[in-house]
Amino acid sequence: MAKKIFVGNLSWNVRDEDLNDAFKKFGKLVEVVVIMDRQTNRSKGFGFVTFEEANDALNAIAEMDGKDLQGRPLRVNEASEREKGGGGRRGREG
Repeated sequence: MAKKIFVGNLSWNVRDEDLNDAFKKFGKLVEVVVIMDRQTNRSKGFGFVTFEEANDALNAIAEMDGKDLQGRPLRVNEASEREKGGGGRRGREG
């Protein structure tokens, strides 16, 4: 079963390909994405890597948390599910 991990503290220069290269040694990757700011087209400093196998994801977390990528120590852990509903300004009344 696929398992998604969170990768934080990324350098602003890290792109999807860099993340892919850093994590592909742990197993088959389903998706790799660095989250970009839509307005500035600059990295938000984090991304997600989805592995085909949960064990591969757990090995990547154990091995890569704290490791250096482009001069910054990575923060790697299991991704938590985002609450449904998006990030709009609901319920604000003037």
